Amino acid sequence: MEALTQDVIYNKTPQELTSFLYEGIMENLEEAIDFIEKKNFVEANVKMQKANDILHRLGVGLKYEAGPIAEQLDTLYNFMANELIVANVKKDTDKITGILNLVEQLSQAWNEALKQNASAVKPKINKKVAAYEASIMRVQY
Repeated sequence: MEALTQDVIYNKTPQELTSFLYEGIMENLEEAIDFIEKKNFVEANVKMQKANDILHRLGVGLKYEAGPIAEQLDTLYNFMANELIVANVKKDTDKITGILNLVEQLSQAWNEALKQNASAVKPKINKKVAAYEASIMRVQY
C-alpha cells in the first residue's frame, strides 16, 4: 500500500490529489457510519479522526491568492470539521450523513471542474504540439 500511495502522490496533479482527498473523506465517513451501526465505536472514532485529518489537510492546501472561494472553502472545511467532532462524541450518524452529503457535493463539483478544465487545456496543448512539430519540419539540416 505504501508504494501505491507514493505512486498516487507523484503522478497526480494537485487538483487530482484534491479529488482523491475528497474520496478519502467519503470512504472514511461511510465506514464510520457502518462501524457505529455495528456498535464498534473505537473503529468509528478512528475513521472519523481520519476524515477530520483530511479536512485539515484540504484547508492547509488552500491558495488564498486564488480568490474568495478559498476563504469560503476554508469556512466550509472548518464547519465540517467541527460538526464531525460533535458527531464523533455523540456517535450521531445523521450528522455524519450530513457531512458526507456536503463532501459528495464538493467532490462532484470539483470533478466537474476538472473535466471542464481538462477539455479546455487539451486543445491548447495540441495546438502547441502541432506548432512545434511544424517548426521542426521546416528546419533543414
